[in-house]
Amino acid sequence: MAITDLPVFQVLKSKMQWHQTRQGVLAENVANADTPGYRGQDLKAFSFEDALKARTTGLETSRTVVGHMHGSMLRETSAVKRDPEHGFEITPDGNTVALEEQMMKVTANQMDYQTVSSLYSKGLGLIRTALSRNG
Repeated sequence: MAITDLPVFQVLKSKMQWHQTRQGVLAENVANADTPGYRGQDLKAFSFEDALKARTTGLETSRTVVGHMHGSMLRETSAVKRDPEHGFEITPDGNTVALEEQMMKVTANQMDYQTVSSLYSKGLGLIRTALSRNG
C-alpha cells in the first residue's frame, strides 16, 4: 500500500479537489455577474468527518494476533454537490451575484486550498522522515 493511500491523505486529496471545483463555480459566478436573472451558485460545504465515513465500507480486516494493527477497506466516492445558496444581494434584473462577496469567497477558497496542500506535503514529509534510516 502506498503512503498516499492512507485515509487521511485520501481525504486531504478530496478536499483539494473540492477547492478546485469550487474555484470553477466561483469563477462562473464572477463571469455571469452582469447576466440578467443569473443565480449565483456554490458547493455544499466539505466535511472531513463525512469524507472519512464515506471512505470506509464496513469491511474490516481480522486480527489474528493482538499486536496487529486494526484496519479497514477503502472505496472511492465523489463528495461534491452543488448547493443552490444565493447571495445576500439581488439586483433589479434578478442577478444574485455580488462581486465583492464572490471575490472574498475566491480569496478564502485559495487560502484554504494552500493550507490543505501544505498539510498534505508536511504529512508526507513526516512519514518519510519516520520511515527513513537517518530519521
